[in-house]
Amino acid sequence: MERRHRAGALDRRGGHRGGVHLLTWLYRIATNVCLTALEGRGRRPLPSGSGAPSGDPGAPLAPALDVPWLEPFPDARFDVEVRADLRLAWVAAVQSLPARQRAVLVLREVLAFSAAEVAEQLGTTVAAVNSALQRARADLAGVGDAGAVVEPDDPAVRAVVQRCMRAFEAADVPALVRLLADDAVLEMPPVPLWYQGSRDYGRFVERVFAMRGTGWGMRELTAGGQPALAAYAPQAGGGHRLHTLQVFTVTDGRIARNVVFADPRVLDAFGLPREIPPDEFRSQR
Repeated sequence: MERRHRAGALDRRGGHRGGVHLLTWLYRIATNVCLTALEGRGRRPLPSGSGAPSGDPGAPLAPALDVPWLEPFPDARFDVEVRADLRLAWVAAVQSLPARQRAVLVLREVLAFSAAEVAEQLGTTVAAVNSALQRARADLAGVGDAGAVVEPDDPAVRAVVQRCMRAFEAADVPALVRLLADDAVLEMPPVPLWYQGSRDYGRFVERVFAMRGTGWGMRELTAGGQPALAAYAPQAGGGHRLHTLQVFTVTDGRIARNVVFADPRVLDAFGLPREIPPDEFRSQR
């Protein structure tokens, strides 16, 4: 990965000067446009970053549509060879960093620009760029152990997610709870409500089955470099309808976090079918 980054950096500086200057100019424009947008919006949170967890599994599920919630990106749109770069950009995008630190981190560590090039693009000094990069690295070091994050196609991770899928399809809440870390988090943007702990997680899932019935169908995919499931709720007339996208964090063989997205705009971004015929999920089992 490092060789590929450096090769790209050399290409920017080693070709025809007119082309190099044009590319640098385009990066500068794109960077400044993104910075202006980001600094105007502030950070995009998840519910767990905006308040205390709920202990009431029957609490109203009222969405907070005025909050610019964090959203996942569909991995299928990106070349598998650049997924590692996108994971780094994704960590920055989860709003653990201010906009300018995000820009410095991506330009230096993902796109392999030199500190001088970044300083030129951001209209600042090399010392300021280096300082921002050090602060970004320090802040990211506090959000979790990067070495504990594994790829979504890791066999152990897939096994956990597939067991979760089978438990959900069977409406087997005890089996689902056994897959959870003790302090597992369940959150559902744009609903600001969230739960922590396997007990409350399980109680909320029981509520879902009581409200929407059993016999759900699930499809595997990935989102934001993490394993995910598209959840299809059973319909009264037969078949299934797309309900949510569930994005998982699996740590040490257990589900540590499940972020459930129900916003139709998020679902549309993944190109998932809205309706599944009555026999399709049955034929896959």
